[in-house]
Amino acid sequence: MRTVFITIALLTALAGFQANAIAADDVEALLAASDEPAGVVFEIVSGDADTLGKLLPAVRADIERLRARFPGLPIAVVSHGEEQFALTRGNRTNKPELHAIAEELVTGGEVDLHVCGTYASWSGVEPGDFPDYVDVAPAGPAQINDYRALGYVLVTLP
Repeated sequence: MRTVFITIALLTALAGFQANAIAADDVEALLAASDEPAGVVFEIVSGDADTLGKLLPAVRADIERLRARFPGLPIAVVSHGEEQFALTRGNRTNKPELHAIAEELVTGGEVDLHVCGTYASWSGVEPGDFPDYVDVAPAGPAQINDYRALGYVLVTLP
């Protein structure tokens, strides 16, 4: 019963975030804006384990474009669905390109990369199962809420 309550609470929180989020296409609107946002947080959540591998290269390109327009812009990526498990240490040899992009974003690009510890724990995945460059947040939706409270613009990706 507790798991059902937590799931409902997380889904309710996500619904609230979606109401104020911009679509990935609106990265163009951010680029065209005259005022620099306080920051940008990319949200990736999917039931498809391969989603992160498909989206992270495009996110990297968007980050490069945003930073070219607004140097030093704080940026975060929060993955909190099935796709986050592609970032486990065990998948490093299976998905070397994805891990290379993720590590480069964090270490060279100064991007904060988070996964959801709550969702991971439901699947029996521990924080130590992720490499050091991946921050395991207690809860992905709460991490997004923290960024939004700091004025970050939320970009949701399918």
